[in-house]
Amino acid sequence: MKLFGKNHLIICAITFIILFLMNYIGNNQADKLQTALMIAVAGVIGLSIGLVIMNKGKNDKTPPQNFD
Repeated sequence: MKLFGKNHLIICAITFIILFLMNYIGNNQADKLQTALMIAVAGVIGLSIGLVIMNKGKNDKTPPQNFD
């Protein structure tokens, strides 16, 4: 998946919404908005870093030798 492409932005938005709602609805503390926003943003950043690491050495133009 291309970083910051259409699919990446859609998955980031879905991840942000899910994490935000899980933390906002399930929290009874006074600072639940700030906590939910921080956790949702951290989840999206972690997702992006994971995609960068996953796509770091990817070269689809040359398949591996003797691939069955």
